[in-house]
Amino acid sequence: MKHFSLPKDGGLIEEGLPKDILHGQEHIYTEICENPFIASRLVCEEIIAQIKAFEVSKPGKLFKLGLSTGSTPVSLYKDLRKACAEGRISFRNVRISSIDEYYPLSQDAHQSRNYILHSELIDHIDVRPENVVLPDGTVPLSGISEYCTTLEEQLHNLDLLVIGVGEGGQVGFNENGSSRQSRCRLVHLPYKSRKRQANYFGGNVADTPSQAITMGIATMLSASKVILMAWGEDKSDVVKRVVEGSISPDCPASFFQLHDNCKFYVDENSGCQLTRIVAPWCIGPCEWTPKFRRKAVVWLCQRVGKPILKLSYQDYLQNSLSGLIEACGSYDKINIEVFNDLQHTITGWPGGKPNADDSTRPVPSSPNPKTVLIFSPHPDDDVISMGGTFIRLAHQGHNVHVAYQTSGNVAVHDDVVLQHMDAARELGFGDRFDEVKALVASKVPGEAEPRELLNIKAAIRRSEAKGACRSFGLDDINNVHFLNLPFYESGGIKKLPRSQADVDIIKDLLCKLKPQMVFMAGDLADPHGTHRVCTECALEALDQLREQGVEWIKDCHVWLYRGAWMEWDLGSVDMAVPLSPDEVVEKRHAIYRHLSQKDIVPFPGEDSREFWQRAEERTENTARQYDLLGMAEYQAMEVFLKLW
Repeated sequence: MKHFSLPKDGGLIEEGLPKDILHGQEHIYTEICENPFIASRLVCEEIIAQIKAFEVSKPGKLFKLGLSTGSTPVSLYKDLRKACAEGRISFRNVRISSIDEYYPLSQDAHQSRNYILHSELIDHIDVRPENVVLPDGTVPLSGISEYCTTLEEQLHNLDLLVIGVGEGGQVGFNENGSSRQSRCRLVHLPYKSRKRQANYFGGNVADTPSQAITMGIATMLSASKVILMAWGEDKSDVVKRVVEGSISPDCPASFFQLHDNCKFYVDENSGCQLTRIVAPWCIGPCEWTPKFRRKAVVWLCQRVGKPILKLSYQDYLQNSLSGLIEACGSYDKINIEVFNDLQHTITGWPGGKPNADDSTRPVPSSPNPKTVLIFSPHPDDDVISMGGTFIRLAHQGHNVHVAYQTSGNVAVHDDVVLQHMDAARELGFGDRFDEVKALVASKVPGEAEPRELLNIKAAIRRSEAKGACRSFGLDDINNVHFLNLPFYESGGIKKLPRSQADVDIIKDLLCKLKPQMVFMAGDLADPHGTHRVCTECALEALDQLREQGVEWIKDCHVWLYRGAWMEWDLGSVDMAVPLSPDEVVEKRHAIYRHLSQKDIVPFPGEDSREFWQRAEERTENTARQYDLLGMAEYQAMEVFLKLW
């Protein structure tokens, strides 16, 4: 199936640009790929090439390959399995080593790095068992120092080390503050790291190991060649630090700037903060499309702290934008054109204003009313991400439908389930409290939850979603759809692969509704995450219907919204919907209906605020950015990118 990438509009002209100029800002040579799947294939081919070259130069010797686990290399391991099955590479003369392991933890535990590496790669290739070196999380504490010394000898001077970079610049379990001279050792995992890993241990920090065995920084730097990898927007800040920042123990991956044979593979989203993406005009010549001109002018405004119409000729010259003036005319002409372009993205009529001149509006006035379909990956993403626009579309008389693509069941705390069962008992609707309490007690950390318990959790989330929709007048029987896509129903954090079964469910709904407007999540942080998979399923469904020649799809337009953490760059926005103070409150109250997600967010990440707080801060900041650019001042704004 296809993988989704944002459309490109203008940018750096790389053809003919010398490599030393293209990579001139980088302390580590970096390949920016369209998506993680293309990047993984390139890394796979590089691993194959390295092994084959070694076999020619050192016949009979073992090629020493070091690998990491986690979400980053999932696609890479799939590609390596396929290459081995096709006979393009053999691992018979390869020694595979893993760089870390939780301590203490049995290698049979599903959270074990050993277990993961076996299930995702080793058990599917022809590597000899005696050539597998994995840290042992069961070594007695009394012998751990001696064990790490032996492990250091085995992991020193690898021929190739392939490793993912964490959100804070971690490599392996070398956390922030790790020394350049560190070797294989037992490390203490700080609370922040354990909280990040807790998702794999039933969401409980207390059940997450507090220690780990890890290869050290010095050990990693001893490898002949190193390949780093990072995918998704949530790693964009650390990618910039590692590639263009200074070397610091606060960002352990930055030590690889000292390695003379290191390459960093990133996708467009993790690399989006690098200079050649943020300000490509500082690197070389550009293609100056209207939207790319807007991107440059917005960047310039933020850099010099001025609204668009106050930018001067000197502002352009002093910030490497003379090429824009040369290509597009005088600076004041550019200012006015970009100001008008950005102003025309603002509309209080997200479904189109009836009987109005729509020549400069983002959405046509007819047909009116429109059939609108909002895809929501989880049962609350709709109101969190675009609740104000959702409410306005409903209030302006459009035929609005929402499709919740997954059940969201694993994001409900056990305590919430028991509270609902207790309420049912108190109301006289039946007493199943002890039965469900026993189900909760039967859970095994890291393994799938009992299906009956998951069904209860899914019902809780459905009732909350319907309550939110009813709060602003939507028909919760005919206009609310629960798709329960199969890929999500693994019962645990790790999901199943998306398949045609997921796509067919979406196709059926699309053909039933024949919408003129479709909204879906544009979050790209995790290539294997729920939001991205849901969006790719929906886009695949639309693509297949288009290929089948379905007539109504010609008049269907797709709009992308963002989640509670990220926002679209204003240079790429196609529609901005301002919200009044009352609409902000109405949106907040709709989010409140999702009680199982309130106060005790199951997977909060580094941000402990509730979803409504994150959403309001994001939309108020977006309105503030428009204001600083010289637009009208609004309480909040939700912005969208038009995919087609």
